[in-house]
Amino acid sequence: MLTFLTPGLVISLIFVIVGIFIIAKGLVIVRQSEVMVIERLGSFNRILESGVNIIIPFIERPRPISMIRYIRMGEEYHPVSSDETRIDRRETVMDFPGQPVVTTDNVTVNINGALYYQIIDPRRAVYEVANMSQAVEVLAKTTLRSVVGKMELDKLFESRSEVNNAIQAEMEEPASKWGVKLTRVEVQDISMPEEVEEAMRLQMAAERRRRATVTEAEGEKAAAIAMAQGQRESAILNAQGDKESAILRAQGEQESIRLVLSAIGDTEENKQTVIGYLLGQSYIKALPTMAKDGERVFVPYESSALLGSMGMFRELAGSPEDAVRHALQKDGLRGGVVGSAASHG
Repeated sequence: MLTFLTPGLVISLIFVIVGIFIIAKGLVIVRQSEVMVIERLGSFNRILESGVNIIIPFIERPRPISMIRYIRMGEEYHPVSSDETRIDRRETVMDFPGQPVVTTDNVTVNINGALYYQIIDPRRAVYEVANMSQAVEVLAKTTLRSVVGKMELDKLFESRSEVNNAIQAEMEEPASKWGVKLTRVEVQDISMPEEVEEAMRLQMAAERRRRATVTEAEGEKAAAIAMAQGQRESAILNAQGDKESAILRAQGEQESIRLVLSAIGDTEENKQTVIGYLLGQSYIKALPTMAKDGERVFVPYESSALLGSMGMFRELAGSPEDAVRHALQKDGLRGGVVGSAASHG
């Protein structure tokens, strides 16, 4: 057995073992979405992409990157620091603890946010900043205080999207120097002191009561407007009806006077007689209304004289209808029409 292990074979075995060790040490498999920053003798050499890669052991080595991640246990966040040689280029979320922020109306609120970022340039992420994740976290906190400090409390609750966009816009430029791209920033929880919450609840209740009062007042206003419009339209219709009725009555009286005058003769004396008779009839119709609200009725002197003239008119010429009939008889219509009317009467 010893004669089989010659010096040349031993040396060969040593070279084989060393070669296997070098190959095992220098063969690097990088997974998808990961990269490695390789240094040669302490200086940057290249970046290994996903797949099978070979490095020179003891001469080339990967440069680690420091990362800080938070583990949430209940309501508390515990930071965990690690040095990683494989840099993940996927989008990563950083859920950092809540930070006290003072608004412009001097209200201290505790804001918990989440930051989504992606490493675009691994070389800058390793060499441009000592601890990339910690730098991004501190930048996010300071930017959050700066943006929220310019807003009032009510505005902060109403415009979370504006706060997110403002934080992202202010962080893009410094983060890009570190080879990091910020995809979005989210303000998750906003907590405040109990007295501020109580004041906001009272304010909300008062606002709801105010809206209810305004709505009720608007409803009453609309109802009053509708009622007024209805009364206006009703008054217009009534006025139009009274107008048409008065016109029709006037036309009827005009036609009656014309017929009476055409029957008894269109003289001045007959006109005065007919007008006096019609006025007397109007006085007689108005007497019940005049006596309705009192026990005594005062009749003007002219009305008593007018009523007397009506009596005289009836004694002398009868009623206007009789005058029409006498006038028709004088015009030669006695034979057929009047006679037949008398026989029927």
